[in-house]
Amino acid sequence: MSQLVINEIDCDTPGIDDKEFVELRSDTPNFPLDGYVVVFFNGSASGGDTSYLALDLDGYETDINGLLLIGSTTVNPFPQYVIAPNLIQNGADAVAIYQADDLDFPDGTLAYVDASLVDVLLYQTNDSDGLGLVAIFSAFDSGIQIENEGPGNNTNSIQRNNDGTYFTGVPTPRQLNDGSGVVLNGVLISVAQTMYNEGESFNIVFTTEQNVTADLNFSLNLNNGTFNTSDYTGNTSLTIPNGQNTTSTTITLTDDILDEGDEEMIIKLSGLPPSFVSLNNNLRIRAVDNDFQVAAFGTPISPTYGVVASTQPNGYYDPLNGLSGSNLKQAMQDIIAEEGVVRAQTYTDIIDILKEADQNPANSNQVWLVYKEIGRAKLDYQTTSNSIGKWNREHTYPRSRGGFNSIDLDDIADGKNVFWNTTADSLRHGNSDAHALRAADGPENSSRGNQHYGQYNGPSGTLGKFKGDVARSVFYMAIRYNNLAIVNGFPVSTVGELGDLATLLDWHRNDPPDDFEMNRNNIVYTWQFNRNPFIDYPDLVEYIWGNQVGNAWDPSLSINEVSDLNIRLYPNPVKDKLYISGIANETLVEVFSVDGRKLSEVVINSDTSLTFNLNNGIYLLKMFSEGKTITKKIVVQ
Repeated sequence: MSQLVINEIDCDTPGIDDKEFVELRSDTPNFPLDGYVVVFFNGSASGGDTSYLALDLDGYETDINGLLLIGSTTVNPFPQYVIAPNLIQNGADAVAIYQADDLDFPDGTLAYVDASLVDVLLYQTNDSDGLGLVAIFSAFDSGIQIENEGPGNNTNSIQRNNDGTYFTGVPTPRQLNDGSGVVLNGVLISVAQTMYNEGESFNIVFTTEQNVTADLNFSLNLNNGTFNTSDYTGNTSLTIPNGQNTTSTTITLTDDILDEGDEEMIIKLSGLPPSFVSLNNNLRIRAVDNDFQVAAFGTPISPTYGVVASTQPNGYYDPLNGLSGSNLKQAMQDIIAEEGVVRAQTYTDIIDILKEADQNPANSNQVWLVYKEIGRAKLDYQTTSNSIGKWNREHTYPRSRGGFNSIDLDDIADGKNVFWNTTADSLRHGNSDAHALRAADGPENSSRGNQHYGQYNGPSGTLGKFKGDVARSVFYMAIRYNNLAIVNGFPVSTVGELGDLATLLDWHRNDPPDDFEMNRNNIVYTWQFNRNPFIDYPDLVEYIWGNQVGNAWDPSLSINEVSDLNIRLYPNPVKDKLYISGIANETLVEVFSVDGRKLSEVVINSDTSLTFNLNNGIYLLKMFSEGKTITKKIVVQ
C-alpha cells in the first residue's frame, strides 16, 4: 500500500486569507484515495483539540506526480478537491489523515491516535504549541512534527522534505517540493467581465503556459443549478492546435421572456490530459435577468401606503381591546409569543426569508438594503470574510446587547415546515427572529456594530426612511421576548437594554409604516406565525412607551391608512402633531368640529405634519385630492 502523507500546508495567506490549501502526496502516482479522510483539529482553548472539518476523499486520486491539492477556487493552480475559502484555521492546530470516513468525525470529535491514523502535522502561526494536541498525537508511532508557518498574513507554506522533515518556503501547490517530477502545463481561463445581461455575447479564452506539442482537446461546462443549456448558445468542445497556446469560444446568453431571476454559470474545464493542470477553474459569471418583476407598491424611499393590506387573521388583536399598561403589554406578548403557535426558524433560514421579505419592490432579483437604502442582487449574499459589495443579515437589536447567539443547528436551512417551539422566555430565538433581521450592506453592518440608535443614525446622504422600520422592529423585540427592554440614553454594557427610547419614538412617529413594511410583515407571518403589531397598529407604540401610556387601547381610534388615496395619518389620538404621508398631488386638508364648523384649512403638496392648537375632543378631517374626498375622525388630547 502506498504511503500517503501531508506534503504541504498553507494555513494563513495575505489579505482576506482565502488562498489556504493542503496538499497530500502518495508514493505512487494516480493513487486512489477511497477510504481516506482528512481531518482538521482546533488546538485552541475554545476548540478543545476537537475536529472542525472532515473531508472524505472517496472518489479522488492523486495526479501524475502523486499529489492531491485541497483548497478554494482562489488557489492557483486550481485544486482537485475544492473547499470554501477561509476555511482552514491558523493554529495552533493539526491536520491528520485517517483511514476512515468523514462521518466518523462530526464537528467536536476529540483528536485521537489509533491504527487508522496515517499521518499528522501540527502547525501554527507564531502561536504557542497546542499542548493538548501535542499530548494526544505524541503516541503516534511515526512521531509528530510541530511546524511554524510564520506570523499572520505570511507568504510562506510548510512543506515536507523527502526525509520526512519540514521546512517553510514559497508555496508550491501542485508541484513536488524538491522541484522534481513532471512539469505540468497550466491552462488559464480568461473572461473580460464577471457579469453580462441576457442577450449579450462574450468570449471565454483558454491559454496554456507553453505551446502544446499535440492538439489539446478539452470540454467546457457552464451549467450551475437552474442555469443550463437553455440559457446560452456556443461551442463547448474546444481544441488548442499543435504548436499554439490559445483558443476561445463565444457564448451568447439567451434573451428569453422568463422571470428566472439572476443566475450564475460556472465555467468548468474538464478532459485535460494528465500533464496539464487548470490554473483556475469554476469561474462564476453572472447572467442578469431582464425579466424581473416590479411590485405594485413602492420602495421605502418612494413609499406607497394602502396598497398592501394586512393579512392578520380576524380577531388576531381582539384580546388587546380595552387594556392598558402592563396588561396591554402582556396581552400583546401572549399573541406574538404564543407557545404552540409561534414558530422559530434557524439563522440560516433567515437568508431565504430575507430574499422574500426584503425583496426590492423595483427589482425582484434584488433585496432592499436597510440603512443604505439601495437594492442589491440576491446572489450577492456574503459567504466569505470579504463583505465588499455583499449583503448579510443585520440584527436591528444587536446580538451582543440582546444576549442571544447561534447554535450548531442554526447552520441548517430546513425551510418553513421544520421549526422550533418557542415562548416568551426563548430569548435565544431572538437570534433568528425575522421581524428584527434585515438585509444590510456588509461594510455598513460592520460600521453599525452594536451602537445604540441615536449613536448610530445611518450613513450620510441617505433619506433615513429605514428609521421607522428599525424602531418598530426593536419595539417588537422588547414585547416578544422577556428580559429585553428599550431604554432612555445609551447604557454602556447592560445586556438586555437598547437605547435610545426618545430617538426611536421620534423615528417611529416621523416614518410611519408603508407598504414595503406591511408586505414584509405579511411574509414573515407565513414563516413564524406571528406579526409585528406596531406595523399593523402603529399607535400601539404610544400606549406602551409614548403619549398614551396608561390609557386603554381602542382600535377604533387608530388611523392606519386612507386606502383610496394611499395616504396615512398618524398618530391618533394626537396631542399636537398629526403626520400625513403618501401625498402624491396637491391636497386640500380641512378640519371641522363635530357640529360641522370649519376650523381651519391648508393646502399641502408633499408629506408633512399639521400642528393642532385645539381643545381636547373629537374633530373631523376632510381631504380633497385627485377628485376624491375622504373624511376621518381624529381625537385631540
